[in-house]
Amino acid sequence: MNSKILIVDDEKNIVELVRLYLDKEGYKTICAYSGTEALELFKSQSPNLIILDIMLPEMDGWQVCKEIRKNSEVPIIMLTAKSDTFDKVLGLELGADDYMTKPFEAKELLARVKAVLRRTETQESPSNKEVRFKNLSVNIENYELRINSKIVEAPPKEIELLYFLASHPNKVYTREQLLEKVWGFDYFGDSRTVDVHIKRLREKLDGVDANCQLETVWGVGYKFKVRE
Repeated sequence: MNSKILIVDDEKNIVELVRLYLDKEGYKTICAYSGTEALELFKSQSPNLIILDIMLPEMDGWQVCKEIRKNSEVPIIMLTAKSDTFDKVLGLELGADDYMTKPFEAKELLARVKAVLRRTETQESPSNKEVRFKNLSVNIENYELRINSKIVEAPPKEIELLYFLASHPNKVYTREQLLEKVWGFDYFGDSRTVDVHIKRLREKLDGVDANCQLETVWGVGYKFKVRE
């Protein structure tokens, strides 16, 4: 196991605890104690996963995540001292793969690290990497969403979710199925994550084409509806 993990937190005791657990499991670890240092190490060390605290000096975790997502899909697990849904939702919207609330059990964090790495390392590349409809295209290879021929910025998970649903038009999926297919069967979040991403996608797709849209099937889940 040679995955390299970047641990970012200004609390040195937390960094040391996480580092010890990860080192024991055979991971390579590098540590940063501020947002700017995290970005420098990300660029120079190319980690396979980042554990990122939100409250950081110089540049907070939100900004760090946003900067990284401009050119990388490296998995990010965010740490927050707050249990507010807003913090969790914001992290997911910015492109985080998972989140944990402090204080946390190191063993649970380790389990999440393994789960996220397992998903990203074993995920097969789709044979057809782009789906196209009138005024809409989703490319999963370069994570590009185009609406009316213009690129629209969207977090990786929104693009992955839209690509999956659009690749299976008119087929209904439950929230649990979408969590399994898009986030991975061992994702630790809850089904509200899907609702948040669907809501944000609808805002982006509003008015694209009346013949293809994200539709709620009440009591079941969601589908990408395409009218002939």
